[in-house]
Amino acid sequence: MPETSVSTMHRLRRSLLDLARRFRAWRQRIRVGKEIREARGLCLLHEWLGPAQKEQFEAARYFEVIGCHTRKRYRIHYGRAGNVSELDDNGRPVQGLCFVPEGTLVAGDVMLAQKIALETNELTALAVANKFPVRTGER
Repeated sequence: MPETSVSTMHRLRRSLLDLARRFRAWRQRIRVGKEIREARGLCLLHEWLGPAQKEQFEAARYFEVIGCHTRKRYRIHYGRAGNVSELDDNGRPVQGLCFVPEGTLVAGDVMLAQKIALETNELTALAVANKFPVRTGER
């Protein structure tokens, strides 16, 4: 192989290795940034939860709220979509609800928005929510 081809191959190899290193570093920064956003969202949610809600969330990764208009109970599970259940008088899910704020938000921020919507403007939240059936024993 001619010497210019060998040196070209070495430069190409170094460039590819450098590109791979920079890509790994970029991916790490993205992952750390997402983890920070997730933690901040959960901290803010935690600040807004009442004592019973905090206890529920810490034990089972969900909390319950009471709708301001109908007084129905809802269970908000950890998640960003399709994570709200309307409950019957015995605490069993009767239907699932999917309503989320606009934008790309972490789970804690979405759950806080859902909590505030149901506790302060329930009928509007229900009007925009997609409703879906739930199976026994699930959300």
